[in-house]
Amino acid sequence: MTPTKSSGSAPDSSSNPSSASAPSTAPGTGAGPWSDLDRPPLSATSLRRALVRPGGLWTVLDVVPSTGSTNVDLAARAVDDAEGAVLIAEEQTAGRGRLDRNWTAPARSGIFLSVLLKPREVPVERWGWLPLLAGVATATALSRTAGVDTALKWPNDLLVTVDGEERKAGGILAERAGAGEEAGVVLGIGINVTLGADELPVPGAGSLALAGAQSTDRDPLVRALLRSLEQWYGDWRAAGGDPAESRLQETYAAGCATLGRRVRAELPGDRTLVGEATALDTDGRLVVTTDEGAREPVGAGDVVHLRAE
Repeated sequence: MTPTKSSGSAPDSSSNPSSASAPSTAPGTGAGPWSDLDRPPLSATSLRRALVRPGGLWTVLDVVPSTGSTNVDLAARAVDDAEGAVLIAEEQTAGRGRLDRNWTAPARSGIFLSVLLKPREVPVERWGWLPLLAGVATATALSRTAGVDTALKWPNDLLVTVDGEERKAGGILAERAGAGEEAGVVLGIGINVTLGADELPVPGAGSLALAGAQSTDRDPLVRALLRSLEQWYGDWRAAGGDPAESRLQETYAAGCATLGRRVRAELPGDRTLVGEATALDTDGRLVVTTDEGAREPVGAGDVVHLRAE
């Protein structure tokens, strides 16, 4: 059953405001930072009570009113923090997507969070599956909790349908952090939740609200996302990072809107590859079959879905 939208709770003074600046006034209002009743703040106390528990993955959870980038902040703490640290911002002023693209949105209009993972049991060469794992976990949580069909665009974009059109409503950015025995991965997840058409950063973007979500209450969405991520990460880690044994590879492929599509891949070195996305290999790379029949795995680059001719 999808949770109904609540009025939210008061700002939580137990958050860690020392690492962020004061929140800005909500767009379109002049009555202070919490005047937008359609976008209530998150409560760190409530989220900790629900998610941080002995034996669980999540060990520390902070909610800050505003910061430049949760990924940058958490990466700076990677050596000192234990695995399972979670940092959530009500607003990001310098958020980044893949290829260093900017990611900005009005305060409390979305979910902007980063988590620190240190998968010691998994060979480093399999860590490249983590952004895809996060995509599966996030899409699963959003579909169940918001009631919105969510697809994955390789490697880590979240797609929803708005007025019959496929649009990006979220993305994932994975970055290595720390060194030596304390090395880990910071996973950043950004989701447009309540953005209206006039607030979208680009015309082709979308949001859960525009896609007809049954609920846009961020509290249950954050809880569902982190619980789903904990489950998928635990299964993957228990399998030593094996994408087949953990069922990650087949689940990602089943929800991937890129497979079976004609695509253009913009590759490093100013190369362009055009063909059909036909498979996902054991390293998480997208296999593109060209018109000449050659099969080429793509591990990095920008992939564009082409319209059928």
